[in-house]
Amino acid sequence: MANSIKNKGWIVTFSGTGINLALGILYTWSIFKGAIRKSIETGVEGGFKWDIAQLNDPYSVCCLVFAFMMILAGKCQDRFGPRLTAIIGGILVGIGFIWISQTTGYVSWVIGFGVLAGTGIGFGYSAATPPALKWFPPARTGLIAGLVVSGFGLASVYIAPLSEYLLSIWGLQNAMLFFGIAFPIVVCGLATQLVNPPHDFLLSNSASSLPKAIDREDKALKPVESVLTQRDFKPSEMMKSPSFYIMWFIYFIGSGAGLMVISSVAGMAKKSMGETAFVAVAILAIGNAAGRIIAGMLSDKIGRSLTLFIMLMFQAVLMFVAIPIVSSENTYAGVLILLATLIGFNYGTNLSLFPSFAKDLYGLKNFGINYGILFTAWGVGGFVLSRVSQMLQAAGKGSFTSSFVIAGIMLIVGASLTFTLKGFKTEYMANK
Repeated sequence: MANSIKNKGWIVTFSGTGINLALGILYTWSIFKGAIRKSIETGVEGGFKWDIAQLNDPYSVCCLVFAFMMILAGKCQDRFGPRLTAIIGGILVGIGFIWISQTTGYVSWVIGFGVLAGTGIGFGYSAATPPALKWFPPARTGLIAGLVVSGFGLASVYIAPLSEYLLSIWGLQNAMLFFGIAFPIVVCGLATQLVNPPHDFLLSNSASSLPKAIDREDKALKPVESVLTQRDFKPSEMMKSPSFYIMWFIYFIGSGAGLMVISSVAGMAKKSMGETAFVAVAILAIGNAAGRIIAGMLSDKIGRSLTLFIMLMFQAVLMFVAIPIVSSENTYAGVLILLATLIGFNYGTNLSLFPSFAKDLYGLKNFGINYGILFTAWGVGGFVLSRVSQMLQAAGKGSFTSSFVIAGIMLIVGASLTFTLKGFKTEYMANK
Protein backbone atom coordinates (compact mmCIF):
# COMPACT_ATOMS: atom_id res chain seq x y z
CA MET A 1 0.00 0.00 0.00
CA ALA A 2 2.82 2.40 0.93
CA ASN A 3 4.64 1.66 -2.33
CA SER A 4 1.44 2.16 -4.30
CA ILE A 5 0.89 5.58 -2.73
CA LYS A 6 4.52 6.55 -3.27
CA ASN A 7 4.36 5.47 -6.93
CA LYS A 8 1.15 7.43 -7.44
CA GLY A 9 2.81 10.52 -6.08
CA TRP A 10 5.65 10.21 -8.58
CA ILE A 11 3.22 9.54 -11.46
CA VAL A 12 1.39 12.77 -10.60
CA THR A 13 4.68 14.64 -10.28
CA PHE A 14 6.06 13.57 -13.64
CA SER A 15 2.70 14.05 -15.38
CA GLY A 16 2.76 17.65 -14.16
CA THR A 17 6.33 17.96 -15.42
CA GLY A 18 5.23 16.64 -18.83
CA ILE A 19 2.39 19.16 -19.05
CA ASN A 20 4.84 21.95 -18.33
CA LEU A 21 7.21 20.60 -21.00
CA ALA A 22 4.49 21.40 -23.52
CA LEU A 23 3.32 24.71 -22.05
CA GLY A 24 6.88 26.02 -21.84
CA ILE A 25 6.66 27.00 -25.50
CA LEU A 26 6.25 30.51 -24.08
CA TYR A 27 10.02 30.61 -23.51
CA THR A 28 10.66 30.05 -27.23
CA TRP A 29 9.08 33.39 -28.16
CA SER A 30 12.45 34.86 -29.19
CA ILE A 31 12.57 32.30 -32.05
CA PHE A 32 9.12 33.34 -33.29
CA LYS A 33 9.97 37.00 -32.79
CA GLY A 34 13.02 36.61 -35.02
CA ALA A 35 10.86 35.21 -37.83
CA ILE A 36 8.36 38.05 -37.45
CA ARG A 37 11.14 40.65 -37.46
CA LYS A 38 12.64 39.15 -40.61
CA SER A 39 9.23 39.35 -42.32
CA ILE A 40 8.85 43.01 -41.29
CA GLU A 41 12.32 43.97 -42.51
CA THR A 42 12.03 42.18 -45.87
CA GLY A 43 8.56 43.63 -46.49
CA VAL A 44 7.26 40.57 -48.32
CA GLU A 45 3.69 40.72 -49.60
CA GLY A 46 1.27 39.24 -47.10
CA GLY A 47 3.92 39.34 -44.37
CA PHE A 48 3.97 41.03 -40.97
CA LYS A 49 3.52 44.82 -40.96
CA TRP A 50 4.15 45.55 -37.28
CA ASP A 51 6.13 48.34 -35.71
CA ILE A 52 9.47 47.07 -34.35
CA ALA A 53 8.59 48.37 -30.86
CA GLN A 54 5.57 45.98 -30.87
CA LEU A 55 7.60 42.80 -31.35
CA ASN A 56 7.43 41.71 -27.71
CA ASP A 57 3.77 42.63 -27.20
CA PRO A 58 2.17 39.19 -27.76
CA TYR A 59 4.77 37.69 -25.38
CA SER A 60 4.31 40.45 -22.80
CA VAL A 61 0.51 40.11 -22.90
CA CYS A 62 0.85 36.32 -22.66
CA CYS A 63 2.95 36.68 -19.50
CA LEU A 64 0.42 39.07 -17.99
CA VAL A 65 -2.66 37.01 -18.90
CA PHE A 66 -0.95 33.78 -17.83
CA ALA A 67 -0.24 35.26 -14.41
CA PHE A 68 -3.66 36.74 -13.73
CA MET A 69 -5.48 33.69 -15.06
CA MET A 70 -3.60 31.70 -12.43
CA ILE A 71 -6.03 33.20 -9.91
CA LEU A 72 -9.11 31.90 -11.74
CA ALA A 73 -7.33 28.66 -12.62
CA GLY A 74 -6.20 28.22 -9.03
CA LYS A 75 -9.78 28.59 -7.81
CA CYS A 76 -10.88 26.08 -10.46
CA GLN A 77 -8.12 23.68 -9.37
CA ASP A 78 -9.05 24.00 -5.69
CA ARG A 79 -12.76 23.45 -6.39
CA PHE A 80 -12.94 21.03 -9.34
CA GLY A 81 -9.53 19.37 -9.20
CA PRO A 82 -6.41 19.48 -11.36
CA ARG A 83 -7.60 17.15 -14.14
CA LEU A 84 -10.40 19.36 -15.52
CA THR A 85 -8.31 22.49 -15.03
CA ALA A 86 -5.41 21.11 -17.09
CA ILE A 87 -7.73 19.89 -19.87
CA ILE A 88 -9.24 23.39 -20.18
CA GLY A 89 -5.71 24.76 -20.40
CA GLY A 90 -4.67 22.37 -23.15
CA ILE A 91 -7.71 23.17 -25.27
CA LEU A 92 -7.25 26.95 -24.94
CA VAL A 93 -3.57 26.77 -25.90
CA GLY A 94 -4.53 24.79 -29.00
CA ILE A 95 -7.18 27.31 -30.02
CA GLY A 96 -4.75 30.20 -29.55
CA PHE A 97 -2.02 28.67 -31.72
CA ILE A 98 -4.43 27.60 -34.43
CA TRP A 99 -5.78 31.17 -34.50
CA ILE A 100 -2.35 32.78 -35.02
CA SER A 101 -1.49 30.19 -37.66
CA GLN A 102 -4.09 31.82 -39.90
CA THR A 103 -3.04 35.48 -39.62
CA THR A 104 -0.17 37.98 -39.56
CA GLY A 105 -2.22 40.74 -37.92
CA TYR A 106 -0.81 42.38 -34.79
CA VAL A 107 -4.12 42.41 -32.89
CA SER A 108 -4.84 38.79 -33.83
CA TRP A 109 -1.46 37.68 -32.51
CA VAL A 110 -1.98 39.60 -29.28
CA ILE A 111 -5.35 37.86 -28.86
CA GLY A 112 -4.27 34.41 -30.03
CA PHE A 113 -0.82 34.12 -28.44
CA GLY A 114 -1.28 36.69 -25.69
CA VAL A 115 -4.84 36.12 -24.45
CA LEU A 116 -5.95 32.63 -25.53
CA ALA A 117 -2.62 30.80 -25.21
CA GLY A 118 -1.80 32.84 -22.09
CA THR A 119 -5.07 31.77 -20.47
CA GLY A 120 -4.47 28.15 -21.44
CA ILE A 121 -0.94 28.17 -20.07
CA GLY A 122 -2.26 29.64 -16.82
CA PHE A 123 -4.82 26.85 -16.42
CA GLY A 124 -2.39 24.07 -17.29
CA TYR A 125 0.46 25.41 -15.16
CA SER A 126 -1.86 26.01 -12.20
CA ALA A 127 -3.01 22.39 -12.24
CA ALA A 128 0.45 20.79 -12.40
CA THR A 129 2.11 21.67 -9.07
CA PRO A 130 -0.59 21.54 -6.31
CA PRO A 131 -1.53 17.84 -6.65
CA ALA A 132 2.14 16.82 -6.71
CA LEU A 133 2.91 18.74 -3.52
CA LYS A 134 -0.01 17.07 -1.74
CA TRP A 135 1.46 13.59 -2.22
CA PHE A 136 4.72 14.37 -0.38
CA PRO A 137 5.76 15.56 3.10
CA PRO A 138 6.86 19.16 3.81
CA ALA A 139 10.55 18.22 3.85
CA ARG A 140 10.28 17.56 0.10
CA THR A 141 8.32 20.67 -0.85
CA GLY A 142 11.24 22.40 -2.58
CA LEU A 143 12.33 19.29 -4.47
CA ILE A 144 8.86 18.37 -5.77
CA ALA A 145 7.98 21.96 -6.72
CA GLY A 146 11.33 22.23 -8.50
CA LEU A 147 10.80 19.00 -10.45
CA VAL A 148 7.31 19.92 -11.66
CA VAL A 149 8.13 23.47 -12.74
CA SER A 150 11.44 22.35 -14.29
CA GLY A 151 9.41 21.03 -17.23
CA PHE A 152 8.32 24.56 -18.11
CA GLY A 153 11.88 25.79 -18.09
CA LEU A 154 13.28 22.76 -19.92
CA ALA A 155 10.76 22.97 -22.76
CA SER A 156 12.93 25.13 -25.00
CA VAL A 157 15.59 22.40 -25.14
CA TYR A 158 13.45 20.58 -27.68
CA ILE A 159 10.98 23.29 -28.76
CA ALA A 160 13.70 25.74 -29.87
CA PRO A 161 15.41 23.40 -32.39
CA LEU A 162 12.04 21.95 -33.40
CA SER A 163 10.70 25.46 -34.03
CA GLU A 164 13.77 26.40 -36.03
CA TYR A 165 13.37 23.26 -38.15
CA LEU A 166 9.64 23.78 -38.73
CA LEU A 167 10.20 27.44 -39.63
CA SER A 168 12.78 26.45 -42.22
CA ILE A 169 10.59 23.86 -43.96
CA TRP A 170 7.04 25.08 -43.35
CA GLY A 171 7.21 28.73 -42.37
CA LEU A 172 5.91 30.44 -39.24
CA GLN A 173 2.18 29.96 -39.84
CA ASN A 174 2.34 26.21 -40.45
CA ALA A 175 4.68 25.76 -37.47
CA MET A 176 2.07 27.44 -35.26
CA LEU A 177 -0.60 25.12 -36.67
CA PHE A 178 1.53 22.09 -35.79
CA PHE A 179 1.92 23.25 -32.19
CA GLY A 180 -1.78 24.11 -32.02
CA ILE A 181 -2.69 20.51 -32.82
CA ALA A 182 0.10 18.63 -31.01
CA PHE A 183 0.25 20.30 -27.60
CA PRO A 184 -3.45 20.00 -26.63
CA ILE A 185 -3.20 16.25 -27.29
CA VAL A 186 -0.17 15.98 -25.00
CA VAL A 187 -1.59 18.19 -22.23
CA CYS A 188 -5.05 16.60 -22.18
CA GLY A 189 -3.55 13.10 -22.22
CA LEU A 190 -1.27 13.76 -19.24
CA ALA A 191 -4.06 15.59 -17.42
CA THR A 192 -5.83 12.27 -16.88
CA GLN A 193 -3.04 11.33 -14.43
CA LEU A 194 -3.43 14.43 -12.24
CA VAL A 195 -5.29 13.45 -9.06
CA ASN A 196 -5.26 14.69 -5.48
CA PRO A 197 -4.58 12.22 -2.65
CA PRO A 198 -7.50 11.18 -0.44
CA HIS A 199 -8.30 13.45 2.50
CA ASP A 200 -7.18 10.92 5.13
CA PHE A 201 -3.78 10.69 3.39
CA LEU A 202 -3.37 14.46 3.54
CA LEU A 203 -4.12 14.53 7.27
CA SER A 204 -1.75 11.68 8.14
CA ASN A 205 0.96 13.13 5.91
CA SER A 206 0.79 16.50 7.64
CA ALA A 207 0.62 15.13 11.15
CA SER A 208 3.58 12.80 10.77
CA SER A 209 5.81 15.21 8.90
CA LEU A 210 5.96 18.36 11.01
CA PRO A 211 9.26 20.06 10.23
CA LYS A 212 11.63 20.96 13.01
CA ALA A 213 13.82 24.01 13.42
CA ILE A 214 16.66 25.06 15.67
CA ASP A 215 15.56 27.85 17.95
CA ARG A 216 18.53 30.21 17.98
CA GLU A 217 18.16 30.94 21.71
CA ASP A 218 17.69 27.56 23.37
CA LYS A 219 18.97 25.36 20.49
CA ALA A 220 16.06 23.00 21.11
CA LEU A 221 14.32 21.29 18.22
CA LYS A 222 10.67 22.26 17.99
CA PRO A 223 7.97 22.51 15.32
CA VAL A 224 7.97 25.75 13.34
CA GLU A 225 4.41 26.94 13.00
CA SER A 226 5.30 29.50 10.37
CA VAL A 227 6.74 26.82 8.06
CA LEU A 228 3.91 24.31 8.23
CA THR A 229 0.92 26.50 9.01
CA GLN A 230 -1.45 25.37 11.73
CA ARG A 231 -4.34 26.54 9.55
CA ASP A 232 -4.93 27.25 5.89
CA PHE A 233 -5.09 30.93 4.98
CA LYS A 234 -7.91 32.24 2.84
CA PRO A 235 -6.81 34.61 0.06
CA SER A 236 -8.20 37.61 1.95
CA GLU A 237 -6.20 36.62 5.05
CA MET A 238 -3.03 36.08 3.05
CA MET A 239 -3.35 39.54 1.50
CA LYS A 240 -3.47 41.13 4.95
CA SER A 241 -0.02 39.74 5.72
CA PRO A 242 3.05 41.98 5.15
CA SER A 243 4.95 38.89 3.94
CA PHE A 244 2.69 38.67 0.89
CA TYR A 245 3.53 42.15 -0.40
CA ILE A 246 7.25 41.73 0.24
CA MET A 247 7.28 38.43 -1.65
CA TRP A 248 5.15 39.87 -4.46
CA PHE A 249 7.62 42.69 -5.09
CA ILE A 250 10.67 40.42 -4.94
CA TYR A 251 8.95 37.98 -7.34
CA PHE A 252 8.18 40.90 -9.69
CA ILE A 253 11.86 41.82 -9.81
CA GLY A 254 13.32 38.31 -10.09
CA SER A 255 10.93 37.10 -12.76
CA GLY A 256 10.86 40.34 -14.74
CA ALA A 257 14.65 40.48 -15.08
CA GLY A 258 14.80 36.88 -16.29
CA LEU A 259 11.89 37.17 -18.71
CA MET A 260 13.42 40.31 -20.21
CA VAL A 261 16.48 38.28 -21.23
CA ILE A 262 14.53 35.19 -22.29
CA SER A 263 12.32 37.21 -24.65
CA SER A 264 15.38 38.54 -26.49
CA VAL A 265 18.09 35.89 -26.11
CA ALA A 266 17.91 34.72 -29.72
CA GLY A 267 18.33 38.31 -30.94
CA MET A 268 21.30 38.80 -28.59
CA ALA A 269 22.95 35.66 -29.94
CA LYS A 270 22.44 36.47 -33.64
CA LYS A 271 25.66 38.49 -34.01
CA SER A 272 27.99 35.73 -32.85
CA MET A 273 25.94 32.61 -33.65
CA GLY A 274 23.99 33.49 -36.78
CA GLU A 275 21.38 30.90 -37.74
CA THR A 276 22.37 28.68 -34.81
CA ALA A 277 21.21 31.29 -32.28
CA PHE A 278 18.40 28.92 -31.28
CA VAL A 279 21.10 26.88 -29.48
CA ALA A 280 21.45 29.71 -26.94
CA VAL A 281 17.68 29.48 -26.29
CA ALA A 282 17.90 25.72 -25.76
CA ILE A 283 20.95 25.94 -23.47
CA LEU A 284 19.30 28.71 -21.45
CA ALA A 285 16.37 26.34 -20.94
CA ILE A 286 18.67 23.73 -19.39
CA GLY A 287 19.93 26.33 -16.93
CA ASN A 288 16.34 27.43 -16.30
CA ALA A 289 15.23 23.89 -15.43
CA ALA A 290 18.33 23.11 -13.37
CA GLY A 291 17.83 26.28 -11.33
CA ARG A 292 14.33 25.20 -10.37
CA ILE A 293 15.40 21.77 -9.15
CA ILE A 294 18.65 22.78 -7.42
CA ALA A 295 17.15 25.83 -5.71
CA GLY A 296 14.23 23.72 -4.50
CA MET A 297 16.56 21.12 -2.99
CA LEU A 298 18.91 23.76 -1.54
CA SER A 299 16.04 25.68 0.06
CA ASP A 300 14.91 22.49 1.81
CA LYS A 301 18.37 22.40 3.41
CA ILE A 302 19.38 26.02 4.12
CA GLY A 303 16.03 27.82 3.94
CA ARG A 304 14.04 29.70 1.33
CA SER A 305 15.20 33.22 2.29
CA LEU A 306 18.93 32.56 2.17
CA THR A 307 18.61 30.65 -1.12
CA LEU A 308 16.61 33.51 -2.65
CA PHE A 309 19.16 36.11 -1.50
CA ILE A 310 22.05 34.18 -3.05
CA MET A 311 20.27 33.71 -6.36
CA LEU A 312 19.11 37.34 -6.71
CA MET A 313 22.60 38.70 -5.99
CA PHE A 314 24.14 36.29 -8.47
CA GLN A 315 21.60 37.37 -11.08
CA ALA A 316 22.39 41.05 -10.43
CA VAL A 317 26.09 40.41 -11.02
CA LEU A 318 25.29 38.59 -14.27
CA MET A 319 23.25 41.53 -15.55
CA PHE A 320 26.23 43.87 -15.24
CA VAL A 321 28.62 41.26 -16.66
CA ALA A 322 26.28 40.87 -19.65
CA ILE A 323 26.70 44.49 -20.78
CA PRO A 324 30.21 44.23 -22.31
CA ILE A 325 29.57 40.66 -23.52
CA VAL A 326 26.38 41.44 -25.45
CA SER A 327 27.69 44.80 -26.68
CA SER A 328 30.92 43.36 -28.09
CA GLU A 329 31.23 42.74 -31.82
CA ASN A 330 33.57 39.78 -31.24
CA THR A 331 31.94 37.81 -28.43
CA TYR A 332 32.66 34.09 -28.56
CA ALA A 333 29.54 31.96 -28.86
CA GLY A 334 30.65 29.85 -25.88
CA VAL A 335 30.81 32.89 -23.60
CA LEU A 336 27.33 34.00 -24.64
CA ILE A 337 25.91 30.51 -24.11
CA LEU A 338 27.46 30.34 -20.62
CA LEU A 339 25.98 33.72 -19.75
CA ALA A 340 22.54 32.67 -21.01
CA THR A 341 22.74 29.42 -19.05
CA LEU A 342 23.59 31.18 -15.78
CA ILE A 343 20.88 33.83 -16.25
CA GLY A 344 18.37 31.08 -17.02
CA PHE A 345 19.52 29.14 -13.93
CA ASN A 346 19.00 32.08 -11.60
CA TYR A 347 15.67 33.04 -13.15
CA GLY A 348 14.44 29.45 -12.76
CA THR A 349 15.05 29.49 -9.02
CA ASN A 350 12.12 31.90 -8.58
CA LEU A 351 9.68 29.35 -9.98
CA SER A 352 10.43 26.76 -7.29
CA LEU A 353 11.12 29.06 -4.33
CA PHE A 354 7.93 31.13 -4.43
CA PRO A 355 5.43 28.23 -4.59
CA SER A 356 7.37 26.71 -1.70
CA PHE A 357 7.10 29.99 0.23
CA ALA A 358 3.34 30.07 -0.47
CA LYS A 359 2.83 26.51 0.74
CA ASP A 360 4.99 26.99 3.85
CA LEU A 361 3.33 30.20 4.98
CA TYR A 362 -0.28 29.89 3.84
CA GLY A 363 -1.09 26.16 3.71
CA LEU A 364 -2.29 23.71 1.06
CA LYS A 365 -6.09 23.95 1.17
CA ASN A 366 -6.23 27.19 -0.83
CA PHE A 367 -2.79 26.81 -2.39
CA GLY A 368 -4.08 27.06 -5.97
CA ILE A 369 -5.70 30.47 -5.63
CA ASN A 370 -3.18 31.79 -3.07
CA TYR A 371 -0.21 31.02 -5.29
CA GLY A 372 -2.20 32.29 -8.28
CA ILE A 373 -2.49 35.68 -6.60
CA LEU A 374 1.22 35.70 -5.73
CA PHE A 375 2.05 34.60 -9.28
CA THR A 376 0.59 37.82 -10.69
CA ALA A 377 3.99 39.31 -9.79
CA TRP A 378 5.57 37.04 -12.40
CA GLY A 379 3.21 38.26 -15.10
CA VAL A 380 3.44 41.94 -14.23
CA GLY A 381 7.24 41.66 -14.04
CA GLY A 382 7.42 39.94 -17.42
CA PHE A 383 5.02 42.42 -19.03
CA VAL A 384 6.66 45.56 -17.68
CA LEU A 385 10.34 44.70 -18.07
CA SER A 386 10.11 42.94 -21.44
CA ARG A 387 8.05 45.84 -22.81
CA VAL A 388 10.43 48.44 -21.37
CA SER A 389 13.41 46.47 -22.71
CA GLN A 390 11.98 46.39 -26.25
CA MET A 391 11.26 50.14 -26.15
CA LEU A 392 14.80 50.88 -24.91
CA GLN A 393 16.26 48.71 -27.66
CA ALA A 394 14.18 50.48 -30.30
CA ALA A 395 15.30 53.87 -28.98
CA GLY A 396 18.92 52.77 -28.57
CA LYS A 397 19.25 51.14 -31.98
CA GLY A 398 19.32 47.61 -30.65
CA SER A 399 21.47 48.18 -27.52
CA PHE A 400 20.63 46.12 -24.41
CA THR A 401 22.80 48.18 -22.04
CA SER A 402 20.03 50.24 -20.42
CA SER A 403 17.89 47.13 -19.91
CA PHE A 404 20.68 45.28 -18.12
CA VAL A 405 21.52 48.26 -15.88
CA ILE A 406 17.90 48.71 -14.79
CA ALA A 407 17.46 44.98 -14.15
CA GLY A 408 20.73 44.75 -12.18
CA ILE A 409 19.79 47.61 -9.85
CA MET A 410 16.32 46.17 -9.27
CA LEU A 411 17.77 42.75 -8.44
CA ILE A 412 20.02 44.26 -5.77
CA VAL A 413 16.96 45.93 -4.24
CA GLY A 414 15.09 42.59 -4.31
CA ALA A 415 18.00 40.76 -2.68
CA SER A 416 18.06 43.36 0.11
CA LEU A 417 14.36 42.80 0.78
CA THR A 418 14.93 39.08 1.43
CA PHE A 419 16.35 40.02 4.84
CA THR A 420 12.86 41.11 5.88
CA LEU A 421 11.67 37.55 5.26
CA LYS A 422 14.01 36.16 7.94
CA GLY A 423 11.42 36.89 10.60
CA PHE A 424 9.07 34.34 9.09
CA LYS A 425 11.51 31.50 9.96
CA THR A 426 11.45 29.82 6.61
CA GLU A 427 14.63 27.95 7.47
CA TYR A 428 14.12 24.56 9.06
CA MET A 429 15.63 21.15 9.53
CA ALA A 430 13.34 18.19 9.07
CA ASN A 431 13.26 15.44 11.70
CA LYS A 432 15.46 12.58 10.57
